[in-house]
Amino acid sequence: MSRKRKFLPSPAMAVALIALFVALGGGAYAAIVVTGGNVKNGSLTGVDFKKRSLHGSKLRVDSVGGDVVKESTLGPVQALAHQAVVTGAGVLARGRGVSSVVRTAAGRYQVVFDRDVRGCVYTATVGDVGAAGPGTGTASVASNAVNANAVNVRTVTYNASGNPVDENRAFHLSVSC
Repeated sequence: MSRKRKFLPSPAMAVALIALFVALGGGAYAAIVVTGGNVKNGSLTGVDFKKRSLHGSKLRVDSVGGDVVKESTLGPVQALAHQAVVTGAGVLARGRGVSSVVRTAAGRYQVVFDRDVRGCVYTATVGDVGAAGPGTGTASVASNAVNANAVNVRTVTYNASGNPVDENRAFHLSVSC
């Protein structure tokens, strides 16, 4: 047997090596040849992508609209809402996100929250802290000029002439951000 013949692979080994090179090179060939231009629009669906592989940086601006979002798959939206139920004496009966409450004068209150509320919406109404009727009067709200976390509330009733009179009244305050 000649020395050259000793290093030549058998026909079976040659076929196996060719199959191996074709199998290994096929994926690389597909990655080079198959591009976005080869994919028909609308042919790929969510199941064609690995979970969490697509995110905002990989999508074109305005390419996904509300009509294609399946609302049942969305989680709850965390809106920031603070509330305060305050007695006529200026004592917090219950609330969320409230740091302090103080009555500054007759019918005038300052409610301080645990964050800046200047860019939020304030709504207040005269109302009992318990289950009694709402009573009479109105409540008005304003941002506090000094404290960004505070809301000023004014409660009034009206005299026989129809003029507002500052009066200590329980109220409900809602702050939505």
